[in-house]
Amino acid sequence: MQFADFDLDTALLNAIDSLGFTKPTSIQQLAIPEALEGRDVLACAPTGTGKTAAFLIPAIQYLLDHPRRNPGFARVLIMTPTRELAYQVHEQCEKLATDTHLKIGVVTGGINYGTHKEIFEKNNDILIATPGRLMEYLDTENFHAEDVELLILDEADRMLDMGFRKEMLRICEEAKNRRQCMLFSATLEGDSVAKFSERILNEPAQLEASPSRSERGKILQWVHLADDYDHKLKLLVSLLQQETVEKAIVFVKTRERLEKLVGELFTHDIKTTWLRGEMPQDKRMAAMASFHSGRTKILIATDVAARGIDVNDISHVFNFDMPRSADVYVHRIGRTARAGKKGTAISLVEAHEVAMLGKIERYTDQVLKRRKIKGLEPQHKEAKLPPKKKKDPEKMKAKRKKAKAKAKKK
Repeated sequence: MQFADFDLDTALLNAIDSLGFTKPTSIQQLAIPEALEGRDVLACAPTGTGKTAAFLIPAIQYLLDHPRRNPGFARVLIMTPTRELAYQVHEQCEKLATDTHLKIGVVTGGINYGTHKEIFEKNNDILIATPGRLMEYLDTENFHAEDVELLILDEADRMLDMGFRKEMLRICEEAKNRRQCMLFSATLEGDSVAKFSERILNEPAQLEASPSRSERGKILQWVHLADDYDHKLKLLVSLLQQETVEKAIVFVKTRERLEKLVGELFTHDIKTTWLRGEMPQDKRMAAMASFHSGRTKILIATDVAARGIDVNDISHVFNFDMPRSADVYVHRIGRTARAGKKGTAISLVEAHEVAMLGKIERYTDQVLKRRKIKGLEPQHKEAKLPPKKKKDPEKMKAKRKKAKAKAKKK
């Protein structure tokens, strides 16, 4: 299948060609026809498989097929969980719409309010926004969603995880005149997304892509056991100094750990840039520009960057701190091996993190190989987890009986 088979506008096909897209990916083959038919869409595909273009292409085609009749606010509203993802969607949208008349805006936190003024005062066709800042504009009536015809929620599960359920529902209610709604995510596990989609989607096309071998990146994963923080730092320094590390993200769990690690790597002549929460947008953009261009090959990040970073040539992901949940681990390592490339994910694990390592191995259904660096071998054996206590069936029966009796009294 080719993009021309979708009967797209010539300007859009030229832009697709200029971006180097040769043929639709699996998720694009599934989603674009359904979206062009005007159906609501509930779609799932791994990161790095062309999910963004899968909703941008039909959205742009819709606007070209149905030109604006009256001046007003955005006709297509795209919600993303993070600023980084919003700007990356905006960048790709600009490139796809380069030969069209469409006006595209982006609204996120961390930007001076005056910067967004022009977006709302002039006609706007496509608006990409994060929930928090858009809610402020809704509350102050600087933005109205009555003109929204297409509502797209990207990384919807992440927005729900971040506590934006209320905001997302409010936006869906405000965009009550919409003709179509599309919900995209890297994962649809759990019932939160399912319940949310039932509430906002109307008989959606439920799509789950199985990427081809060329789309699937291969991630080589392994673990280095660390005795303590100092040992972990030495391991990281040794690994970062290897020639195979071309461009890498190092994940830490807190801002305090980030600041400490940046300083310590500096003393080892390892230049880094960093990304964390509550960081001014101009500094975020400067950090990403440095990382994108290769001026700095090491990015230190908290989990604010676990999704939203779309850099195709990241060779390594390092978990200096293990994540708080197994699914976050999957999103972290998904920053490498994108668009069919190979990548490496290395976790540095102290004794108190072994429990999370076990959860990750169960979640991903694989045992991560333990490796050692000569001269930096751990002095202690891997911590063993205590066996799970078996539940006493008699106690459980008594507990259920007590709960039933309590319920009857109510």
